[in-house]
Amino acid sequence: MRIGLPKEIKKDENRVAITPDGVEHLIDAGHEVLVQKSAGEGSGFDDGLYIKVGATMAESIEAVYDAADMICKV
Repeated sequence: MRIGLPKEIKKDENRVAITPDGVEHLIDAGHEVLVQKSAGEGSGFDDGLYIKVGATMAESIEAVYDAADMICKV
């Protein structure tokens, strides 16, 4: 399954739905995870941490929504 992780857009919402550790577990279970660039920055997780565990980065929220089978949000 392709799981999408968009950046939260609500005002003052800085959390991210899945941490890099959680993404790693999903990938280890056979899923593909697509993360919108800068999705984790408000929670202290830069893009490099997501890339390091195997996530694919997307340029826009539209790219995440278009490609994912399931979306994870806060």
